[in-house]
Amino acid sequence: MAGADYVQSLARGVDVIRSFTGGPAGASSTSSAGLSLAEITERTALSRATARRFLVTLADLGYVVRRRGRFELTPKVLELGYACFASADLSQLIQPVVEDLSARLGESVSAAVLDGGDIVYIARAPVRGVVRLEISVGTRLPAYATSMGRAQLAQLPAEQVRERLELPLAALTPDTVTDVDELFAQLRLGRRRGWSLVEHELEAGLRSVAVPVVSPGGEVVAALNVALGTSDGAAGSCAELEETFVGPLQEAAERVQALLGMQW
Repeated sequence: MAGADYVQSLARGVDVIRSFTGGPAGASSTSSAGLSLAEITERTALSRATARRFLVTLADLGYVVRRRGRFELTPKVLELGYACFASADLSQLIQPVVEDLSARLGESVSAAVLDGGDIVYIARAPVRGVVRLEISVGTRLPAYATSMGRAQLAQLPAEQVRERLELPLAALTPDTVTDVDELFAQLRLGRRRGWSLVEHELEAGLRSVAVPVVSPGGEVVAALNVALGTSDGAAGSCAELEETFVGPLQEAAERVQALLGMQW
């Protein structure tokens, strides 16, 4: 039975999507011509007005298109399933690498993928309470203010980066880069040197170094980082951080790339 946290509108939206493949009642599969509004209301048991509102919303989001009075799912809907399975597979593959690197460095190590304008944590090996934020697998953080986000954004064309940014950029701390031109300068620097550093921008007293993880086909699929507190002996110059952490991070990223190559 649905509890107090049950979101009925979300459940109805899912029912509308499922109606294209037979719906929750197990109706016959959808023809290549899509579904009419009447067919969708029959399969979902929603009123015409309610079903239409959900379809308009899904169309605005790019998941549904209307042609000649009938509705069809777009290929974008595949992202909902693919992102889940791809992240789950990558998470299982990368978690041992993250744990090994954390044990080697004695520091907290994480991995995250880029999802729109956010990063989503897919693996993590925390060592001590360096980060006051509650972070676990599945946590989302704004990419622009994180080293793992910048390590991945730096590999994208500028127009794609702009599409992912929600302007104006929010200042999470007094040191957060919120000027878009300055952010792009940081991304160019990160792309040029192959790693990204964020200092006190996500959380005061936190420094984070990250490198991109590249698939065998050359596509950036994730990032690895080491999170360091400036009050626990981890403070140091940029050159010292590079010497201590970037090499091991890049070796770990290459290990992930090799593991991905074995699966492709």
